[in-house]
Amino acid sequence: MTSLFSKTISLRKELKISDAEFAQLRDFIYAQSGIYVADNRKYLVENRLATRIKELNLKSFAEYHTFLQYDAGRRQELNRLFEVITTNETSFYRNPPQLKVFQDMVLKDVLDKLKSQRQKRLRIWSAGCSTGEEPYTIAIILHEVLRSEIAGWDIRITANDLSEAVLAQAREGVYSEYSLRTTPKEIVARYFVADGANFKLKPEVKRLVSFGQINLSDRMQLKRVERSHIVFCRNVIIYFDDEMKKNVITAFYDNLLPGGYLLIGHSESLHNISRAFRPKHYPGAIIYSKEE
Repeated sequence: MTSLFSKTISLRKELKISDAEFAQLRDFIYAQSGIYVADNRKYLVENRLATRIKELNLKSFAEYHTFLQYDAGRRQELNRLFEVITTNETSFYRNPPQLKVFQDMVLKDVLDKLKSQRQKRLRIWSAGCSTGEEPYTIAIILHEVLRSEIAGWDIRITANDLSEAVLAQAREGVYSEYSLRTTPKEIVARYFVADGANFKLKPEVKRLVSFGQINLSDRMQLKRVERSHIVFCRNVIIYFDDEMKKNVITAFYDNLLPGGYLLIGHSESLHNISRAFRPKHYPGAIIYSKEE
């Protein structure tokens, strides 16, 4: 019996992407999503899309490109394309030093200012939320900080991603132990309920988060996002070229309310991308703020 591994190898041998086909698909992906696939990732496109081409009974990458443009099922397939070209590696409480700065400095500052203005309306945007671990972590931190006061607050965390598949997972709010690998045990005990081998988020956490699909290359979609006090966009702009990074960061700046904050991935930087934000250096994290 031929193993699945052998079949995959055989499929990859049959389907090879030419330079012209790669350029065609790369340009299409960029036009649709703003994600730039560098030349040294040609193998990624070839390997990850070979299975899709086979399942659609197509014969080449050129046929797949035509399918994406003209077939009646192109919108659904576009979602599948986004799933296979992006990496959704995440976890709850990812990058603890940055989250500590968020909790102790950023969130405290924003909440104190709102309280001084006798306002209790807080808006946070998680752009590129993947399967939901990031926005739900933010929701948990808000519960930890506000405790019983949270019932008196109007809080909305807007969580967006390009992939409908990961958003569907996020809405379920059910996670494996692996997703909780960086989460303090007492947090798991307080905000999750055992569900077989998995863990289910409690309703009070889920109700703070609203999920929806967004394409960060679509300016009109970005303009429709409610203005925020804090924007999270961690480990997303690494997929973009400089022009796309500038467009997205400008959109975040425009979205943020005066005095708002932007948090990006620890390996990402706004150097040579934007001078609109003021960087604030903390142990283990750089946070970007918008002038009031």
